[in-house]
Amino acid sequence: MPPSSPSYTIGVLAYPGAQLAAVYGLLDLFATANRLAHQNGHAAPQVSGLILDRFVDAKTEKLAALIVPPSLDGGAPYEAVPGLAAGIRHHHAEGAVVCSVCAGAFLLAETGLLDGRTVTTHWALADRFAETYPGPLLDIDKLIIDDGDIVTAGGLMAWVDLGLRLIDRFSGPAVMQATARFFLVDPSGREQRFYHTFQPRLDHGDAPIRKVQHWLQRRGNEAVTVPGMAAVAGLGERTFLRRFQKATGLKPSEYLQHLRVSKARDLLESSPLAFDQIAWRVGYEDSGALRRVFQKTTGLTPGEYRKRFSPLI
Repeated sequence: MPPSSPSYTIGVLAYPGAQLAAVYGLLDLFATANRLAHQNGHAAPQVSGLILDRFVDAKTEKLAALIVPPSLDGGAPYEAVPGLAAGIRHHHAEGAVVCSVCAGAFLLAETGLLDGRTVTTHWALADRFAETYPGPLLDIDKLIIDDGDIVTAGGLMAWVDLGLRLIDRFSGPAVMQATARFFLVDPSGREQRFYHTFQPRLDHGDAPIRKVQHWLQRRGNEAVTVPGMAAVAGLGERTFLRRFQKATGLKPSEYLQHLRVSKARDLLESSPLAFDQIAWRVGYEDSGALRRVFQKTTGLTPGEYRKRFSPLI
């Protein structure tokens, strides 16, 4: 590598409970990128990973980026180590790109740096994150949201996508593509909504609404109307509509769409049925209408979804 080529140090924060596969995997990813750049003759900057367990160890280290990895505990136990949020703010103020993966977004949100920013985290943590941190704008459809000086990644394994994004930024697209090919991963084009399954809220405490939800789970493939759902709940229509949206976060029509798309996903994964048959089974007479809703919800056409997720293909 030419002596004049710059080098970048990326810190990976090994906080208590951090997923070690992500911590060491990111270091492996960066080391492999450097090796491939050298082998392929790319005059690319070197990217090296540095594990941080305490910020005081890195006071003299100039970081190009700082990554808060995921936690297998489903959250970041930042209370156990005082000063983590302040350390992240310090490196951000010094010019580091601060990044999080999955539950690492909770620790990043503690800094206040995410307020007013569009960010992502694991879709299963979305409700808890939104309740705990109302300042950030959450978009769980996206696997990666790159907002320049702040990058957030969604799923537990999205550290691979984040690592490739940083290699692209600091070492260039040629090195990133070579690294992705070496690890046999798709370097682009994925979204978290490809994997997001519908998980209806059932712990809201409104028994009549929960009764309707259970009824829809059994009968949602039939002709369903608001008056019919209100009758099952034993409520007037206006009261039912207000209470249903308050309890579930969705209008009844939106809820029914999500439920039917979820069942269509299951059938695309587990059966060889034609999509017209699947549409009829989940309650759509017009398969074209389901196709449009399916693509809007998942980001994939039914054919693309089956090709990606069905073991039968």
